[in-house]
Amino acid sequence: MMLVDMIEEAGHSVVAEAGDVSRGAALASSAEFDLAILDINLGGDVITPIASTVAGRGKPFFFVSGYGSSGVPDAFKGTPVVIKPCLLVELKAAIDSALS
Repeated sequence: MMLVDMIEEAGHSVVAEAGDVSRGAALASSAEFDLAILDINLGGDVITPIASTVAGRGKPFFFVSGYGSSGVPDAFKGTPVVIKPCLLVELKAAIDSALS
């Protein structure tokens, strides 16, 4: 199951997706959202600019990664990471925790 499908299955809506850092940075600064789920690596680029913008807006977020927490940018060490591929129950738990 794709991540978007899993988010919707968990009872939430996806308002935007980005496949590259420039598009993600634009969305992070302008889109209306309650939570950001950020892949650590987008097309070979590190997610730091997007995470910085989301954090600066005071929005909750967590990372998803096939590498676990080893790829988390230094500025965001300690931010939760869901390891891909993940189960729906793991994703739902991370979403619920971030929104609580």
